[in-house]
Amino acid sequence: MLRNTPAFILNPLQALGRYSQLLFHAFGAIPEFGTYRKNLWEQMVRIGVESLPIVMMAAAFSGAVTTVQTSYQLVFPLIPKGIIGAIVVPSMILELGAVVTGFILAGRVGARIAAELGTMRVTEQIDALEAMGLNSIGYLIVPRVVAGIVMFPVLYVAACFVGIGGGMLVGDLGGFVPIGEFVDGAREFFQPFDPLFGVIKSLVFGFTITSISCFKGYYTKGGAEGVGRATTQAAVASCVFLLLADLVLAVILL
Repeated sequence: MLRNTPAFILNPLQALGRYSQLLFHAFGAIPEFGTYRKNLWEQMVRIGVESLPIVMMAAAFSGAVTTVQTSYQLVFPLIPKGIIGAIVVPSMILELGAVVTGFILAGRVGARIAAELGTMRVTEQIDALEAMGLNSIGYLIVPRVVAGIVMFPVLYVAACFVGIGGGMLVGDLGGFVPIGEFVDGAREFFQPFDPLFGVIKSLVFGFTITSISCFKGYYTKGGAEGVGRATTQAAVASCVFLLLADLVLAVILL
């Protein structure tokens, strides 16, 4: 029966099964996590600290552009300028802060993880780890996934602060909205659940990007060409499933 199944149906199902199996073994390796604690700190630095400058720069421009575009659309004299802050701040907290950070990490971190693990796979370094008695999934994958889950909310919070600050600064310097009116508008329409929703989204995004990238890299085959293919697939698949997770979370939680 499986032989008659079209490849475009069978291949995704096989990939889903291998991905689920990888996650099952990863969760099973958590009790051994203390052995790989040093690897976790290294991954937290590489995923979080080293990504901070580019995330902050992208967030600052996102907040600034959102402020300029909002002020361009709200040119009517009867609309108070404080409404700009009421739009920019929730936009950064609910959507832009997490999504912009996610796209950057998918390209920067996801591709790097897939390339590292893919190279280790095609050069048989993973087989050597297994031969030495190490749990390769616990040693290579669990620290990367945990680091992504831990550091993504940190990057999200930084992106929100910088994005809102960039929007405020451009709004004041450009004459679109004074800082006081921007802050008053943001406070008037602020919802306490918005930051919590953003943190939940960032946790899901961190897990999605790192787990998919680990999966693509860990099962790489085909030499250097296979590593390049796995790297591309990791970045693209992370972005696609990030958007899917964004939609699902918005429908369920908002």
